[in-house]
Amino acid sequence: MSTKRIGNRTVKLQNGPTIISAASVVGPKEGKGPKSEYFDLILDDDLYGEKSWELSESKMVQTAMKKAAEKAGKKLEDINYLIGGDLINQLFPASFAARELQIPFFGIYGACSTMAEGMCLSSMLIDGGFADFILSGTSSHYCTAERQFRFPLELGNQKPMTAQWTVTGAGSVLISSKGEGPKVKFLTVGKVIDKGIDDGNNMGAAMAPAAIDTIYAYFNDTKDDPNSFDLIATGDLGKLGKQITEDLLKEKGIDISNVYTDCGIEVFDLEEQDVHCGGSGCGCSASIFAGYIYNKLKNKEFNKVMLVSTGALLSPTSTLQKQTIPCVAHAVVIVNEE
Repeated sequence: MSTKRIGNRTVKLQNGPTIISAASVVGPKEGKGPKSEYFDLILDDDLYGEKSWELSESKMVQTAMKKAAEKAGKKLEDINYLIGGDLINQLFPASFAARELQIPFFGIYGACSTMAEGMCLSSMLIDGGFADFILSGTSSHYCTAERQFRFPLELGNQKPMTAQWTVTGAGSVLISSKGEGPKVKFLTVGKVIDKGIDDGNNMGAAMAPAAIDTIYAYFNDTKDDPNSFDLIATGDLGKLGKQITEDLLKEKGIDISNVYTDCGIEVFDLEEQDVHCGGSGCGCSASIFAGYIYNKLKNKEFNKVMLVSTGALLSPTSTLQKQTIPCVAHAVVIVNEE
């Protein structure tokens, strides 16, 4: 019999899975954004010394995972499991990173929701007593995503104003059964929601309904107060998707406007960096959480945070077959306990 569930969708973790470290790596454009001081490593160029963008992305997430372990004083052989994924076919970057790290590996796909999905699964495994140390992380790269989902960069295609800029970045967290740090307290697993959006250049509108569904489910299950949070951060809805989420949650009786932001807005300067609606990609919420948000939690400037990473589960094949865009969002609530 399940003893850790609250309501229909939310899990309350009882054994205090603790985020004991986090690390982030970003590209040059992201390093010029407003949160640059919080990233562990800012690359000088998008290739990171590799022969392809895909290998560069793999090296980025590998670096983030190594740094997270090092910051906690752990060796790779101390880690029980590695959980990761990305946007690229067959999880190329994550799988190649796992090949180098030689840690037992779960490859997951949640598109841009992968950071929160990995944290959910890691926390469940820790809380259930199946592991003591789990590295979880994800990545994205502007050039790899454009090559797979859109057009060759050489074409120089213009983007509509609803489009977002895929973040070149990676983030990783080390979650432990013991140690100092903020703890994962609740998680709400998302349903796949599809409201009929078929425009791959309007991802904020496509993903916002999934974020709304998951956030509403959490508050409906727990009866928590939105204003008890220091921050509620969605993954990569951008400016348009954030506004949709905020407005429609208000219609459902949940006002998060005082504490709400979106990682796609935080990672870039929307006025100066010409990214249209903001950032997107697995590395968007990963780098902002592992950099900015985790730093604030660790220093007790934030004491209660909800991360809701959002993912669009389309593929090049589904797009060519004229399918609409199914989306998902997973929520993780992290707290500093006295």
